[in-house]
Amino acid sequence: MTSAIARFDLRDYDRIVCFSYAVAHGVHGYNGARHISYTYTPMRYAWTDLNINGTHTRKNPLIDQFMQAFRKWDKKAAARVHQFASISQEVSKRIQRAYQREAPVIYPPVELERFRPDLQRGDYYITISRLVAHKRIDLLVQACSKLNLPLIVIGDGPELPNLRRIATANIHLLGYQPDDKVVHLLSRARGFICAAEEDFGIAIVEAQAAGCPVIAYRQGGALDTVIEGVTGLFFEEQSPDSVIDAVQRFERKASDFRIEDLLHNAQRFSKARFLQEFQKFVENRA
Repeated sequence: MTSAIARFDLRDYDRIVCFSYAVAHGVHGYNGARHISYTYTPMRYAWTDLNINGTHTRKNPLIDQFMQAFRKWDKKAAARVHQFASISQEVSKRIQRAYQREAPVIYPPVELERFRPDLQRGDYYITISRLVAHKRIDLLVQACSKLNLPLIVIGDGPELPNLRRIATANIHLLGYQPDDKVVHLLSRARGFICAAEEDFGIAIVEAQAAGCPVIAYRQGGALDTVIEGVTGLFFEEQSPDSVIDAVQRFERKASDFRIEDLLHNAQRFSKARFLQEFQKFVENRA
């Protein structure tokens, strides 16, 4: 990927805007073209201890050697960027650690208008995610299985067979669902649960726009989007017991969460706000 991105011929352009989670910021500009990068994260497998399988154990020596070479390339690529912006406070900190560059936060746009809260809430919890290892859906399945609480999992991916193996009868693995079905289920859910360290977490904001309080791991973008005690609760560890504790706390205070607070908080992430801030970022030549 590093070689491919460097071969893009952009000599006819005087402004370059890249959206990068790995290598997009590695494009070459010409003739002083202004290059800005809206960065979802510096590549997580190179700059954190996260492994491709979702664990945080030590990488094997071959992967370590590859990632060391990638980080060297990545720093050189970042040096060619005139200005960075990030999608959350956590990603801004990662950019500072990786590249020693400032990156103001411009929250991504969320299609809030798709969602309408239903005052008749169901008894089930819900999560919406790609089913890949680092999303830690397995923790939610284990926790809700032990609690015997209904959990709906929407999404597809390589973790689906494993989740089917460990799921009990109260876990409903629905796979991919069309947008209208997602909106309906989210608008009636008792609570949305997220066990991943999200870079931002679009679904967490969508849940609040649907009037659904959030139970989230206290890391990453959730710290920007969830107001503890007002729009959701946090748990401290990526473990079934920590999720169980959070769900039990939520059960005791579920009636305290007000739909108007959820909707008000979600409005901070509207498309109109994003377009205004992003246009200013692109046009700024500081």
